Amino acid sequence: MKPTEQKTPKLVETSPNISTDSSASEKGEATSQQQSNNGYALTVDEVIEQHIGALGFGQIVHALLVSIAWTFDAQSTLISIFSDAKPAARLLTTGAIVEGSMLCGLSTGEWEWVGGKSDTIVSEWNLICEHKFLVALPSTLFFIGSLFGSGVYGYLADSWFGRKKTLLISCLLTFVTALAISFSPNIWVYAFLRFANGFFKSGIGSCCIVLATEVVGKKWRGQVGQYGFFFFTLGFLSLPLMGYLERKSWRNLYRITSILPLGYAVFLLPFAYESPRWLLVKGRNKEAMVVLKKLARRNGKQLPSDLSLVDLKQGRDDRASSSSEKFWRTKWAVKRIVIVMMAGFGTGFVYYGIQLNAENLNFNLYLTVAVNALMEFPAVFFGSFLLGVMNRRPLFSISSYLAGTACLLCAVLSLHRVTTVLPATKWLQLAVEAVGFMASSTAYDVLYVYGVELFPTNVRNFAVSLLCQAFMLGASAAPLLVALGRENAMMSFIVIGAASVLSGVVSLWLKETRNAPLYETLTQQGKAEEMENKTECS
Repeated sequence: MKPTEQKTPKLVETSPNISTDSSASEKGEATSQQQSNNGYALTVDEVIEQHIGALGFGQIVHALLVSIAWTFDAQSTLISIFSDAKPAARLLTTGAIVEGSMLCGLSTGEWEWVGGKSDTIVSEWNLICEHKFLVALPSTLFFIGSLFGSGVYGYLADSWFGRKKTLLISCLLTFVTALAISFSPNIWVYAFLRFANGFFKSGIGSCCIVLATEVVGKKWRGQVGQYGFFFFTLGFLSLPLMGYLERKSWRNLYRITSILPLGYAVFLLPFAYESPRWLLVKGRNKEAMVVLKKLARRNGKQLPSDLSLVDLKQGRDDRASSSSEKFWRTKWAVKRIVIVMMAGFGTGFVYYGIQLNAENLNFNLYLTVAVNALMEFPAVFFGSFLLGVMNRRPLFSISSYLAGTACLLCAVLSLHRVTTVLPATKWLQLAVEAVGFMASSTAYDVLYVYGVELFPTNVRNFAVSLLCQAFMLGASAAPLLVALGRENAMMSFIVIGAASVLSGVVSLWLKETRNAPLYETLTQQGKAEEMENKTECS
């Protein structure tokens, strides 16, 4: 090419070079800017950093708006703590409270449930003695449903529907299945509907965190990602209150929680934006610019009239790395997602295991759940602060180690010889368990944000959905552990503690992402990281 031709290229001719220029595309920074007589093109990252602002009023409102849906995720996931709880029973002759194992030798006319038969599914369907392990079935199937649903929603959010429509579908179907659960005639229908509820609600978390973080600058991704966990905490904290008020009817508890996602989908979600990154990857550049202009306007700014977005559909490299690119054929991505899922499995097992295992603390259930929910707040705030000053990898590892240590201490405090020596063992165990739960919550939140940053736009929702699947796979084993804990509380805490420590160890093989750019395609990120590795080695 002649020198004169190189100096004044047309915009459509130079845009593809962004993904092949070794000093621009591989870093995703401002060097990708292409000047021309007709204007200039920038990546979404550059538009946000240079013209909209890394974090402004528009992004905060948008992030809060989409993060509200985390409330329903928490309620759907943790409602079984109360609906599936084992209520107290008493002898009709003496009024003495009896444990579940003692009921097996009594006839039905010799005892009764203290709160009546409609308190929980255990009392309504007499899930005791030889049927006691059926109590764990609905929760296990719920998490298995979430496991499968996460993969489906991840594919839909990255390919057909986008993040916003997928979130809408998830909220509406969560409403339908939660309402249907309240009319379950028996444990088998109830378990099936819990599976369906887990499947359909699983799109909420991954879509919310991706929608919230894809419109902010790289400095604020970690903190904005925590917004969702704040609302998850509010949903968690609302359960003890609703559970206490509706302690006479587990069916009414489901009916109340089912209404909330419907109201959100109808009245609030329409005001949220679709991800401009997803629109750009799909070739809908004009729509992506519309979203960015609205964000700029809300921030009190205006985009230049001659500004356009880098067209990812142009050029050989970007065609190869668009939505048609095969995630499982990219070696570095497969290796990374396997490690992420291993860490996610352990983290999900620990996070949900500690919550569901609350009944094995021999403490008031409502108080224990309330304390755990309150510990989510410092976890969110400390996590937000630490994400701004610490690297992701050590922060996740340290949180996992702390949670594991706390669980092992709970195992020691559950020993009979310890409880006889220390009169305040129950309160001490509750305090240690609360610290362990706070640490596991921090690890869970950090890994969610970490997963968003480890993968590019065209597979980000899919990768996060795989992480969600790992969380849910670990969580699906937690109800079985709770059943074990009813017979041996110490062993349940030992298993949880060991899983937490192993999760922290596995994460040491992940790449650090703090202040790293968000890439748009697998090819672009692969080349950039390869260049970084060569630079570090030299």
